[in-house]
Parts: sequence; C-alpha cells; structure tokens
Amino acid sequence: MRLSEQWLREWVNPPVATPALAEQLTMAGLEVDAVEPAAPAFSGVVVGEVLEVRPHPNADKLRVCQVDVGGEAPVGIVCGAPNVRTGMRAPTAVVGAELPGGFRIKKAKLRGEPSAGMLCSAAELGLNEDASGLWDLPADAPVGKDLRAWLGLDDHCIEVDLTPNRGDCLSVAGVAREVGVLNRVPVTPPALEPVAATCPDTFPVAIEAGSQCPRYTGRVIRNIRTGVSSPLWLQERLRRSGLRSISPVVDVTNYVLLELGQPMHAFDLDRLRGGIVVRMARPGEPITLLDGQALELEPETLVIADGDHAQAIAGVMGGEGSGVEAETVNVFLESAYFEPVATAGRARRYGLHTDSSHRFERGVDPQLQARALERATRLLLDIVGGEPGPVVEVRDDAHLPAGCEVSLRRERITRVLGTTIADAEVSDTLERLGMRVGAAAAGWTVKVPTYRFDVEREVDLIEEIGRIHGYARLPVRRPTGELLMPELPETRIELERMQGELTARGYQEAVTYSFVDPKLQAVLDPGREPLALANPISADLAVMRTSLWPGLIQALRYNQNRQEPMVRLFETGLRFVPVDGELKQERMIGGVAAGLSAPEQWSLPRRKVDFFDLKADVEALLALTGEPEAFRYVRSTHPALHPGQAAEILRGDEVVGQVGLLHPAVERDLDLDGPVYLFELRLAVLERARLPAFRELSRFPAVRRDLALVLDETVSAEQLVACIRAAAGESQEEVRIFDVYRGEGIDPGRKSLAISLTFRDPSRTLNEAEINEALKRVVNALQTELNASLRE
Repeated sequence: MRLSEQWLREWVNPPVATPALAEQLTMAGLEVDAVEPAAPAFSGVVVGEVLEVRPHPNADKLRVCQVDVGGEAPVGIVCGAPNVRTGMRAPTAVVGAELPGGFRIKKAKLRGEPSAGMLCSAAELGLNEDASGLWDLPADAPVGKDLRAWLGLDDHCIEVDLTPNRGDCLSVAGVAREVGVLNRVPVTPPALEPVAATCPDTFPVAIEAGSQCPRYTGRVIRNIRTGVSSPLWLQERLRRSGLRSISPVVDVTNYVLLELGQPMHAFDLDRLRGGIVVRMARPGEPITLLDGQALELEPETLVIADGDHAQAIAGVMGGEGSGVEAETVNVFLESAYFEPVATAGRARRYGLHTDSSHRFERGVDPQLQARALERATRLLLDIVGGEPGPVVEVRDDAHLPAGCEVSLRRERITRVLGTTIADAEVSDTLERLGMRVGAAAAGWTVKVPTYRFDVEREVDLIEEIGRIHGYARLPVRRPTGELLMPELPETRIELERMQGELTARGYQEAVTYSFVDPKLQAVLDPGREPLALANPISADLAVMRTSLWPGLIQALRYNQNRQEPMVRLFETGLRFVPVDGELKQERMIGGVAAGLSAPEQWSLPRRKVDFFDLKADVEALLALTGEPEAFRYVRSTHPALHPGQAAEILRGDEVVGQVGLLHPAVERDLDLDGPVYLFELRLAVLERARLPAFRELSRFPAVRRDLALVLDETVSAEQLVACIRAAAGESQEEVRIFDVYRGEGIDPGRKSLAISLTFRDPSRTLNEAEINEALKRVVNALQTELNASLRE
C-alpha cells in the first residue's frame, strides 16, 4: 500500500515528524518498507504562460517563445517541444534553476537566439515518463507560482507492507484510523453526503450467487462531459500512490479505492444489454478483459454479466466490451461486496493480480459500498458533471457479515501481555479502533466492526491492545513452564543419529525444494505421475517431488559446475506420491555421491567413488537398527539406475529403498560428471530398531577355518552366507569373505571366494572333531544348494 503523507494528514494530523510516523506504523504492525520523496529535488521552476510563439530563424524544429513567469517582463526561451502554443501554461525553469540530476539552467544562445530559461516536460522534472512534449498545466494554474509549492511536491510517499490479515488498512481511511489511535488524535474524513438523484433512470440488477455476492449497489449517471481531463490534484494523488491517470471516470474509481478501500467499476451504460446479473460463469464462457487478454472462464468464477454474456470477472477486472472509453457519456457505477472466499485465488488462476483482487481477497467492509458510491458520484459530478439516477441496491442479508461479539477478560490480558493495562486504556483503545465496548463481570464484551475480518477471538483483541499500547513498553520477563521429557524408546532411532552417521562419513546435508522440475522428475522417477501445482512459482518448480533425487541431482550439478571434485550430499524430507486419488506423504532420507572416493593424498591411490563405497554408507545406516542382517539386497530394475549396479533393499518383505549407479544415458542427458551413485530409504522403516540385550561373553577360545570355494557368478554373497549359517550350527560365530578371484584356473562364468569361518561355544572349548563335522555340513550344503566346490 503506497500513499501520500499529505493526503494522510488531511485525514489525521498527529504532532509527529515523518520518521516518527513511519516508526509508529511499523511498531504497530503496519511495516513501513520505504519513505520516499514525492518528487525529485529541483528548484527554480515556476508556472509560466506562453505569450508568443514564432519560428526559430535558424532551426526548423525550434521555436522562440515569450513566456510570462510572473516577473516585470516576459523572458525569451527557445523550445523544441512539438506541443508548445500561445496561451499554454507549462512548468518553466528560470535562470538559476536546478533540475533533477544536477542540471542547472543558465542564459544561453541556441542557434543564435538567446534563451533565458527552459520550458519543461513532466519527464524532465522526474514526475512522469512522458517526454513527448511540454507538461500542459491547467488554464487556472497561477502564473509565476513556484511549481513545488503549488503542487505540494514537498511530500513523502509512504510504502506500507501489510500482512494479509490487515485488509482494513489498504486505504487512506484505514491507515488514518490506525494513526489516530496510536496518537489519540481525532480522524476527520471528508464529508460523504448522499447525492440526490436528478434523473429517474435505473438499471436492473439481479443476484444469482447471493452467498458469494450478498450486496451489490449501482447507479446510472447520464450525460457526463467528454474531452475532460482529471484535475491535477487527482492525477497527483494517483501518481503518488503508484497509479497513472487514465480518464476521469476510471481515475475516480481508483481514487475511491485508495481513499476508502472499496474497489469499484464503471460500465459504459450504452454497451450493456438487459440488466446486470451477478452469477457463476458458464463452462468455457469467453471474455476479453480490459487489458486485451482473452479468456475462457471456469465455472467456479463469479462474474458480472448483462443479458448477453459476462462483462467482468467479479472483484478482479472488467471486460473490454463494456469498458468506459473517451466517448462514453452514460455510465453505470458499480460498488459491490464479494465474499473473500469467492475471489481468493481467482485472479492468480488466470495469471492476474489487480488492486481490486488484492483487496477483495483480504476482505472489504460489507457496509462500505453505498458510501463509496456516493463519494464517487460527488467526485464525478464535480469533474465531468452529469445527471445521477437513484442508487440501486440488491442484497442477501443471510450472507452479509454482521461482525462478531467477543468476550474479553482482564485476567487474560495480564496473563498474555505480562503486564496490567488500565481499564480506561483498554476501552479507549478498542473504541478508537471502531469497536463497541460494553461492561461485563470479568471484563468487557466487544462488538467487532465488519471491516476487521481478522478479529474473531479474545486473543485477537489482546493483540490489538498490546500493539497500540506499544510492544516496546511491555515488560521483559523470562517465561516459566514445566519441561516435559520426551519419550525416547530404545527401539526407535532418532533422525539426528542417522544424520550424524552420514556426516561422520563425509556427507553434507542439503535442503532443496519440495517442488521440482517436471522434466527432471520424469527422468529420475518415470513410473509415477507427480502432483502438478496449480500456481507454480516458476516452470521448473511445477510438480511435487515423488523422490528426493531430483533436488539432490540439482545440488550435485550446481557443485560440479563449480569444480567440486568430491561431492557427498544427503537430504531428509517428504516425498509426495499420488496413490488411489490421494496424496501419500512419506518421510525419506536420500543421498548422492560423485567424484573422488577420498581427498587426494600420497598414501591412497586416486580413484572415483564406486558402488561399494555407497553401499558401505547405506549399510552403516542400516546397522544403526541393531540388526543389519535383517536387510537384504535384491537386483533392481529401476529405470533411472544402471541395470547391473542397482539394488532394492528389503527388510523381510517390506521395501526399504533403492541404491545404485545412475544410468549412463540419464547421466549424459543431465550433463553430469559421473559416475553418480544414489540411495533413498524410507525413514519409517529405518527408525525401528532391535531392543539391545546383553549376551554373556565366552571365556573360551575361538577357532578359525578358511575355505576356498568355486561358485557360479550368479551366486550372491548373501546367498552364500545364508547357506553357511544354516548348515554350520549354533557354534558358528562369524562368516567373512576376504578374497575374490577370477581368471586363470577358474572356468568362465565361475568365481573363487575365500571365506573365513569362526567357531566358538560359550560354555566349553570345541574339539577338532566338532569343528570338522561342522565344516563337513557346510561343504555339503554349499555343494547341494549352490553348486559350489572346494578349490583344489
């Protein structure tokens, strides 16, 4: 919300300077982002009247003018503006004047003709971007008057950044009300007397969507003057509020929007047919908006229509077919109340954002429409004349907000604010905010005005009292309270332990967006259709992630583009998977590894990370559960992973996650420096741990036996270990594979594994016969089940 300080001080004029006023508003919750001058610094510019214009004798495009600047005699000025004419009044920089940018006016000769000044455009004064000609001032502009003083340019524009709940302050009236309360000074709004009808004409109005538009007021104004410009004071107030002047009718509706906070719209009456109907749009109904954009409307869109078709999107923008133009002589002024829910998101759905939608989405006072219509009528009559008809109002009282009543307790105020506020101050604050206050046994009953949509509960009233009293004046006290120790069962692994484990193994945590690039999502998880965002912040963040990999890949690419030789990243967060028409949100932990396996050094050979490096990191996470043997790896056919280096991880029959090498084709498509290894695990499964239990340590010696086996290449280490453990018996303590050989002496399609088996009994020393019997069972089982043989 941008407004002129001079305009604000016409409503309320506290005895504080501009910086103090901005500080007051910020501390009251209306954050002031900026306070800027209403005009650039310039001096020596007065209102001049052009008395004579004659051609320059030595230049075709220049004119020699005699200009009255209020002195004893006119001054000669050479001017090249195409619109200069006799009788014109324009800003004139006299000798000694300084214009924006430090440009100083001196006496000069232009092509042999003396020039003692400069006739100025609005752009040259920094007040407008129009540099096509001189600024044509009104005919009643006082000749010789200092332009800054006449236009009140020694003003400030205050930029207030409002939170969405304070729609009541999106106007001069709303901010003035706050300033009056903060300084305890009266607010004096302009007189809003009803304008009597001078013609009997009305235009029929019907509401079909009463729950979304419970109040609609309108008025016919006939025979307005054409060819009239908005007065300069009105243009200036719009400019200082960030709006440009368009035409008197449009300027007046914008002025009322800024002044009172009520969006309005003016229709060309002669282009309407049948009558106004407030209804929902028909599916695919076309409309061309004032900005020239052609749309097909959705059925959830509230529209203002006539007997033929939709003429405006309610609360957003009018249609081109009924818009006011320069030749318009008969208008129909609209002032309506739309439910915030009816307009919320409608503008964004069509790629729009307007001042009207900004206000209606936050809530407009449902009692303001008639007053705004009267104010706009008076301004229009003063500027372009016309004959107003009677005000037409259609409303649905059942759906009109009436304002709520809230009970407020003294004890509650003291408890929440930490200090005692006097009863008189409480009542005075609330009444100045426009609330009706009544006495109650424990405090007060407060009737909330209809423009305060954000005040619904007792705590909302306490917030109002606290901010007006002044947050800085509230005492500083340390809060006290009982601390509850959270339950930490030993069968649950906390996320911090997993994060700490990965950090200890050289990973760094990444935090990425939950919405990702649809193309990247399709490459890394093509088997799932992600949820598309209705209003994405950009085209490459348009769908919800079904995996953590897209964000991690983006982070990897960012680091590789900056020549990071060793990247280890992990992330924890939600993935969003549509399942049977619902969105399943699941907590995941994922990681990516690429580049060197270790920092370059003299004691280790330089090599890149491989599958077993990443598998070791994943197994370190699985080991936190206390039962790493419960997890098994199954060959995976994930489309984004290399078919020969990818595995699905299971705990029993429950899928835990994926681990593997990114497919080379995907790697090339994403322009990554590979190989790139990824893992992703479900936290819900990893968090379940085995309850630790003590097992007595054996006092007896262990016995180790080594076997060299020849097996088929298709036999996995997991199958081998499982077979050995099943056959070895209870005394078997550990199985470890310590060597793999392929080559000379081994048949193609086979491999040689060296295995150590450790035996120990907790109650006695094992003898040689028992060890040999266990080894015999193991060898027989391996031969029978896995087609293994002892290596000669």
